[in-house]
Amino acid sequence: MTPRYGHLYVADLNPRFGTEPGKIRPVVVVQTDALNRSHPSTIVCPLTTEIAGFENPLRVALPKGVSGLKRASDVLVDQVKSIDNRRLRRGLGVLPDPYLGELRHKLLLILDFLEETLSTRPA
Repeated sequence: MTPRYGHLYVADLNPRFGTEPGKIRPVVVVQTDALNRSHPSTIVCPLTTEIAGFENPLRVALPKGVSGLKRASDVLVDQVKSIDNRRLRRGLGVLPDPYLGELRHKLLLILDFLEETLSTRPA
């Protein structure tokens, strides 16, 4: 299966270590399609059904039904990771804007690629 940027897939994230999400769960691909066409791994953000229920810089809330989700879920922005493409089991759907835009913004924020940051910097 060739992953596509902004698409959701069911992935097997076992085995898990420490605070990593494990289990078979949805993930959203955040790696560029320029790499996805030929690279054996892809960068993803896992999803959880343990929703925060409030605005959170480390989560993107997705309502039930978005991109084929059977339950409301949060994208775990701070759990971005690379996985082997063989972990992907099946496609679910495309993550629509504004959710994909919010995910992009929050990824840039936690990776400190934006002027606006989560932390305060000394002058």
